Amino acid sequence: MPNLSHLNITVAVSGLKTGDNPQPGVPVIRSIRAAGFTGKIIGLVYDSMESGIYLEGIADEVYQMPYPSTGADSFLARLDYILSNSKIDVIIPTLDSEIPIYIRLEKELQKRGIHTFLPTEEQFNLRDKIKLSQFFPPKGIDIPKTHLLNSADQIVKLQNEVSFPVIIKGRLYEAYKANNVFEAQKYFYELQAKWGLPIIMQEIIDGDEFNVVIVGDGKGGCLGMVPQRKLVITDKGKGFGGVVVKNPGLQSYAYKVIEALSWRGPCELEIMKDEEGVFYLIEINPRFPAWVRLAEGSGQNQPAATVLLAMGEEQVQLPPFRPGTLFIRHAEDIISDISLLGEISVNGELIRTKVEK
Repeated sequence: MPNLSHLNITVAVSGLKTGDNPQPGVPVIRSIRAAGFTGKIIGLVYDSMESGIYLEGIADEVYQMPYPSTGADSFLARLDYILSNSKIDVIIPTLDSEIPIYIRLEKELQKRGIHTFLPTEEQFNLRDKIKLSQFFPPKGIDIPKTHLLNSADQIVKLQNEVSFPVIIKGRLYEAYKANNVFEAQKYFYELQAKWGLPIIMQEIIDGDEFNVVIVGDGKGGCLGMVPQRKLVITDKGKGFGGVVVKNPGLQSYAYKVIEALSWRGPCELEIMKDEEGVFYLIEINPRFPAWVRLAEGSGQNQPAATVLLAMGEEQVQLPPFRPGTLFIRHAEDIISDISLLGEISVNGELIRTKVEK
């Protein structure tokens, strides 16, 4: 297992929301600390109500960031302010919407001594939901039948070509099951208002659902891979319980996807296996999933390995995962003081400890 006890560095992690639609930041931080890390951890948040802010033992310092949509200049200006208070050696972004700006700012971050382990912009764009059906089938990787919608009228025109129910997806987030044309149009307008065009309409594959968390080496190989099957699913489709499975066919299929992309850094594959045993790639999420602690629990501490890789260590070894390892997500109330909310809301930062470097 990766050991981080020798690193006297500062690691920043984003996405500290927990709850029914959790972000990956808190489990990523917990996995890093589980690897013996004793340095400083900074939480980067976009909302003062991200619950991980108020958890003791998670982030030593918390800073509110401008939304990536505000542009690179304001993003860098905020990072420069943070750097005037604390050095940052590694950033692990955990939200889809912010990863492109970190990729594009790689050289600027390096000038500031900040390291990342992320895909190239080309790799990131190829895994976009709107490009999956174009890039992967020629490489022998099956994708559910997919239609890109730029108007709700297309749904009516396609109704004889598709079998309802279907999945209607936003290009960045959210997906809904539509049982008929009217429901599909309803979800089209909702998702268009939130995420813009195009909207994705995709056939539903009946069968077994798997999720695979991976760290790609950027050369077509995997430094770590842990597959799980969901056991508990919320009404939003989020896994609140799962078990690590060993399935050679699934693992071979996942390797094929990573090889095709030469993916660098963390990602999650969503894969369906139909009743005939055929695997279909549903989505590629370009970051750690919220269930990433299952990887750590099964023997592969992928967040800790990512810290080492970001710092330039090339000989990072992850052991085989342990099949049968189970996770159940547990909700709990966080008790804090209103002054902490005021501090992050008014000042945009919360400093719990001062760690001299």
